[in-house]
Amino acid sequence: MSLSSCCLTGFTWDGTPAGTVGKLCNNDTYIAGKNPSAAILLVHDAFGWTFPNVRLLADHYAREADATVYVPDFFGGEILSTQLLLEGRYEEIGIADFIKRNGRGVREPEIFDCARALKKNYEKVGAIGFCYGGWASFRLGAREHQPPLVDCISIGHPSLVVTKDIDDVAVPVQILASEIDHIFTPELKLYSFETITKVGLPFDYQHFSGVEHGCLVRGDEKKEGEREAMVRGKNAAVAWFNQFLHAN
Repeated sequence: MSLSSCCLTGFTWDGTPAGTVGKLCNNDTYIAGKNPSAAILLVHDAFGWTFPNVRLLADHYAREADATVYVPDFFGGEILSTQLLLEGRYEEIGIADFIKRNGRGVREPEIFDCARALKKNYEKVGAIGFCYGGWASFRLGAREHQPPLVDCISIGHPSLVVTKDIDDVAVPVQILASEIDHIFTPELKLYSFETITKVGLPFDYQHFSGVEHGCLVRGDEKKEGEREAMVRGKNAAVAWFNQFLHAN
């Protein structure tokens, strides 16, 4: 499995992240918000935990979903050059080797550990992952975890997903799917929709017409349709977390 060029391009949003840097387990972590009872674990994409866009999203979730949001570093301190990524100079980065160093089997244990740590300290925990983080969000919601590691999951234009990830999901799931996406393919989208609806889990599937894989975190605000998609995607995740992380 690999990431394609659309996972690795994007534009930096305006704004300055307002959170702090601390630790979750042994991972350096960006933290936004101070709710003592509700938390969100955000699994970053290939741009990593320091990428301004992902931190700005964390700030939005903290304010609008009233949660403490954690964005741990799941690349072991390795940060790819944003400039080289944006310029498409992937061979200079060594992206194939980077993905091997940070593959599913390598990073899954620490992602699970971070979720367990949050679950010990918060009444409700949600998870969201974009692109690289999408597979992890599915895995955090898997039925193998008893009790569950998280109370709900949201997935945006995921990468590295296999059908078993979809088969095994056992908590409320939201999928934010870009129309133009040869990684989360039409076949995987259909499989997700059919499989999850048959299980009867709370399920929110949102289709984003005319935009590409990666746009919900790394869209171009000046490109027609992408700003609207970014705002809609953020609002959808906020609504999902408000529904499942707070008692009615």
